[in-house]
Amino acid sequence: MHSQRKEIGSLSAYRVLDAREIRELNSEGFVLEHKKTGARLFLMSTDDENKVFCVGFRTPPGDSTGVPHILEHSVLCGSEKFPVKDPFVELVKGSMNTFLNAMTYPDKTVYPIASCNDRDFQNLMDVYMDAVLNPRIGKEKKIFMQEGWHYELSEPDGELTYNGVVYNEMKGEFSSPESLLDRYTKAAMFPDTCYGFESGGDPEAIVNLTYEDYLAFYKKYYHPSNSFIYLYGDMDMAEKLEWLDREYLGKYEREEVDSEIQIQKAFKEPVEQEYFYSVSETDDVENAVYLSLSTQAGNELSPREYIAFQVLEYVLLDAPAAPLKKALLDAGIGDDIMGGYDNGILQPYFTVAAKNARKDQKGEFLAVVKGTLRKLALGGLDEKSLRAGINLYEFQYREADFGSAPKGLMYGLQCLDSWLYGGDPMMHLEYEETFKALKEGAGNGYFEGLIKKYLLDNPYEALVILSPERNMTARLEAETAEKLAEYKAGLSHDEILDLVRQTKELKEYQDTPSTKEELELIPLLGRSDMEPEAAKLIFSETEVDGITVVRHDTFTSGIGYLKVLFDTSRVPVQDLPYVGLLKAVLGYVDTARHTYGDLSSEIFLNSGSVSFSVTAFPDLKNGGFTGLFAASVRVLYEKLDFGFEILKEILTESILEDEKRLREILNEVRSKSQMRLMSSGHTAAVSRATSYFSDVSYYNEITAGIDYFQSVEQWVREFDSKKGEIIAGLKRVMGALFTRDNMTVSYTADDRGFSFLPEAMKKLSQALPEGEKKTYAVKAPGIRRNEGFTSSSKVNYVARCGSFTGSGYPYTGVLRLLKVALNYDYLWINLRVKGGAYGCMSAITRSGDGYFVSYRDPNMKETNDIYEGIPEYLENFNADERDMTKYVIGTISELDTPLTPSQKGARGLAAWYSGLTDEMVQKERDEILNARVEDVRALSGIVREVLKTGALCAIGNEEKIKADAAMFGSIQPLYNGTASEDGQ
Repeated sequence: MHSQRKEIGSLSAYRVLDAREIRELNSEGFVLEHKKTGARLFLMSTDDENKVFCVGFRTPPGDSTGVPHILEHSVLCGSEKFPVKDPFVELVKGSMNTFLNAMTYPDKTVYPIASCNDRDFQNLMDVYMDAVLNPRIGKEKKIFMQEGWHYELSEPDGELTYNGVVYNEMKGEFSSPESLLDRYTKAAMFPDTCYGFESGGDPEAIVNLTYEDYLAFYKKYYHPSNSFIYLYGDMDMAEKLEWLDREYLGKYEREEVDSEIQIQKAFKEPVEQEYFYSVSETDDVENAVYLSLSTQAGNELSPREYIAFQVLEYVLLDAPAAPLKKALLDAGIGDDIMGGYDNGILQPYFTVAAKNARKDQKGEFLAVVKGTLRKLALGGLDEKSLRAGINLYEFQYREADFGSAPKGLMYGLQCLDSWLYGGDPMMHLEYEETFKALKEGAGNGYFEGLIKKYLLDNPYEALVILSPERNMTARLEAETAEKLAEYKAGLSHDEILDLVRQTKELKEYQDTPSTKEELELIPLLGRSDMEPEAAKLIFSETEVDGITVVRHDTFTSGIGYLKVLFDTSRVPVQDLPYVGLLKAVLGYVDTARHTYGDLSSEIFLNSGSVSFSVTAFPDLKNGGFTGLFAASVRVLYEKLDFGFEILKEILTESILEDEKRLREILNEVRSKSQMRLMSSGHTAAVSRATSYFSDVSYYNEITAGIDYFQSVEQWVREFDSKKGEIIAGLKRVMGALFTRDNMTVSYTADDRGFSFLPEAMKKLSQALPEGEKKTYAVKAPGIRRNEGFTSSSKVNYVARCGSFTGSGYPYTGVLRLLKVALNYDYLWINLRVKGGAYGCMSAITRSGDGYFVSYRDPNMKETNDIYEGIPEYLENFNADERDMTKYVIGTISELDTPLTPSQKGARGLAAWYSGLTDEMVQKERDEILNARVEDVRALSGIVREVLKTGALCAIGNEEKIKADAAMFGSIQPLYNGTASEDGQ
């Protein structure tokens, strides 16, 4: 890697404040100041082709109107240089970005982009810099109305309502009790600083935000003098800095921007606050209280405390036998213990919370938490568990696998954890010394000292009680409707006509596309800039000791990614819910050799992780699918034998008879599933609707969907009478699955890593019995149930699903392009821009299944009507060559996102099971690269087939679902739902 110190040091517009090697990340770090404006810059020069740029501002809110969040949406709605109405969408459709978004935090707003293509990267930087410094928001009030909030009145005699993208997004956010608990905890902990407000916006406060205050907030904080600019990757840094100065920063004068985050004065004594969340009519209210204790802990500008408290989160709360969690569960306080270390703010805090507790347990909750911490501080933490926690985090830091997020992006966000508060941006990136110090401190009382100093001898803490209130959502909605009706009643006839006019003008603005001339100002790559060759699938099949091994040969930095797979067709359909439960039980119960607490420590002392999952792959050649139970291990090559040894212990020696432990696991599974259904209602609705007709989706529904959740609810409710049956079911499933003849191995590593496999594998393969070869088929019911699942949510998730299998239409890569066109054109404009839903998704897959779904949507029937209009949109689809090129680039961009080594292995494994070949992948890519308007129009027949299936499922607001009851075959509560009523 060529050092860029000389070139950067010679730039007259900048002052170099620091330059040094970041050895851990094989990077050179530079901290700079822009002389004229005082803009802060941090550069990481490294040989990663996935380049990252981010411009951010300190934006402490002074109220809960959500102005930072609304501005984050708004500035991406057109700028002086790029006056199109939605440059963000144009870039998603037509750039090679590997990341493109904007995020609002409690004290900052950031605008990051990433791309591997040099020209594309430069284009994205230009659009984002112009967006944040020269937006159209002062010239077009309708941006504020659309993205923030507005009064909606279609006709003089109609009902007056609120609408707006952020308004509906936050109604969805505030439907989750866990989100509310986080919000109220900050309010209790920081009554006098910006953290006491909701930067995302409280829906009840959002509607108090004026256009004038919104513009004033922008003017105050969106200035280079208040900016934090980050560049990462393999690029000519000096050239980028010169461009930034010439095109943007150099055009501004320095301003004094008072954006410093204020310190909350420590409390003299703990505070206590009670708040409420909504549950539906049928929900339990007695055992549904959240008891939460938060203590200001650690210093964001201490690298040691920054990681130490994350380790303490693992040791005290996250490890399977974590003492704080165990003590509360043993005392019968709640059935799921949550919390942890909340950092990334100036004054981080540590929380422990009991979910589904009783309010009268408050005193006992405090006594157990403080008593347990005191005992640990005096008697010492379990050193093995501590070292396991340190190892876990060190493995994660070294591996730097953030899934689909570019690692450069994650480093950029992490550097702000110190930089935003006046610290060194490299502070938390240089981790070697920190981990060395933490390992030394593990046996010397360092962690116990932190518990004593911060969690025991510290009055700066807040007890938050979050109590359920039946039908609170309905009451608040009724109050809002009444308030709006009163407001309307006080308006003159002319004022009412004015609101109707404004509503109509906003709709017209949303319906009017940007002009061709405006759109052409957004820089665009050409089809010829796309790589014609598809990335090759990485897998080869071999046999080791009589067992099929799928090998994925790639560079992995010495980490082996192991999956041991067992075909679930050995399990009868009625036992499949136990397969879903098994993934939560294994590793969390005692084995013949270890308690479950020691087992967890063994795992993290010797590996990166051991996890269990259930997955399924469609068979693209013959129809049908393969369902699998997967045991996954991330491990250094030299420790591969440990990986197989620990799997052997878990798969063959787990003790399932501990009824108390099983009850705890079931309670936790129910709690986590409930949270997932609430936060990812769109995924659950798609899974459910697709399960009516698709065998693979029906399987997924039984092992992980609403169907599985209902099984878990029943097991929890009837545990005392069913525990024997549950234990027997788990044993039956383990006996059927874990046999030598039912085992397949997938291993991602290079040649050196593979050399360890044959010997290590025997530790497991030779310990498994031969199995019975009997298999069972899973068939979807083929009944169109069309269900509505009601909850206390303020928003809805509406899914329409179907299949074109058997229709005679072949699969084409143009269906991938259709996804981009629908998600960022037809569905985006109709569901998000006009309808106010926060999101919309769609896909029609190679296996023949398709879906259209909305996310945090205020509507129900109106959304389904928009799905019905897709074929007509396609029949009349029109796009010039520039627009078609955009769709092609957006589609290829998604296909070409760089993959981590583990993702390359997972892609190869999916291909091996599904029968996907390089030829099929290349054909799909060719069809995308050569797509024409008529190819898109030709898809209307496939979409008609998908819609003709008629499978519909909605999850959401009880009143809204009941108001649109005619859509559904049945309506039932999402939680505790047993009875169902006819929806016709």
